[in-house]
Amino acid sequence: MSRAWPAWLSRLKPDWYIILIVAMVGLATLAPVQGAAKPAFSLATKLAIAMVFFLHGARLSREAVIRGVSHWRLHLVVLAATYLLFPVLTVGLAALPAWITPATLAPGLIFLGCLPSTIQSSIGFTAIARGNVAATVASATASNLIGIALTPLLAGLFLHAQGQGMSLGSVQSIVLQLLVPFVAGQALRPWIGGFVAARAKLLSYADRGSILLVVYTAFSEAVTGGIWREVGPLDLLRLMILCAVLLAVVLAITWRVSLALGFSKEDEITIVFCGSKKSLASGVPMAGVLFPGAALGAALLPIMIFHQIQLMTCAVIAQRYAKRADTAAQSV
Repeated sequence: MSRAWPAWLSRLKPDWYIILIVAMVGLATLAPVQGAAKPAFSLATKLAIAMVFFLHGARLSREAVIRGVSHWRLHLVVLAATYLLFPVLTVGLAALPAWITPATLAPGLIFLGCLPSTIQSSIGFTAIARGNVAATVASATASNLIGIALTPLLAGLFLHAQGQGMSLGSVQSIVLQLLVPFVAGQALRPWIGGFVAARAKLLSYADRGSILLVVYTAFSEAVTGGIWREVGPLDLLRLMILCAVLLAVVLAITWRVSLALGFSKEDEITIVFCGSKKSLASGVPMAGVLFPGAALGAALLPIMIFHQIQLMTCAVIAQRYAKRADTAAQSV
């Protein structure tokens, strides 16, 4: 007789999209882009990044941004966790001795801390946990809108403190590849919003395919630049431990703060899930603009590892919240 897997255990399986991203890293390691193909892939990557942010602009409705604004205390806590707590912690991790935090991966950790929250997974886990879904939509959307401008600024500020300032070319690339496409998507939303919504699944494949292209191109350059001579298996293990510790600390702090400020259980769930997430979908194309050449591959490793850890961990937490809510409802 077959035995059903517990719901929380089934959610621990690796995300297939992460598997594809790792496959792109493997492909770039075995067959990196070289020679005459490099300019074509470079141009395709820039266009892909622009398309990702154009689709972001076309998808995000202004109603979703406005919704829940009255719950300003909750949103301030989430934004403080995303753009204050995380950067402080990752800058601290990056400053640790090299035997703890490999110097090659330190800029990627700092960049990870500056990223916006996720939208889709935050909403999904909040719904499973019986949290405040409307507030999650508003917080996650606001986080991503603010992050388009704030993430590059924070990354530039903290990386400058580490001796890696943002060049004028990077600022121009941010404007041309991130802000301009996003604003264009928002401006055209009244005319193309219905088209985008009706083909959401198809366009999501294009969106994710663009990110796979960015990863492949980035790691191709990183491989030819010798990334695997600088980052070994032990470095990856240390990075996984650092990402796990980072997530645990943020989860604990957001939970304790929500309790200390007297939020309801539903709002607590929103704060915990929105405040602890970092967006791979935004992070990969942003990194493609901010990090030059071979440095991009190393910058992407912390995002990729943290993303999978956060999905696996939050799946378990969401199921525990849901079980607790069901138990409370039955006892009434």
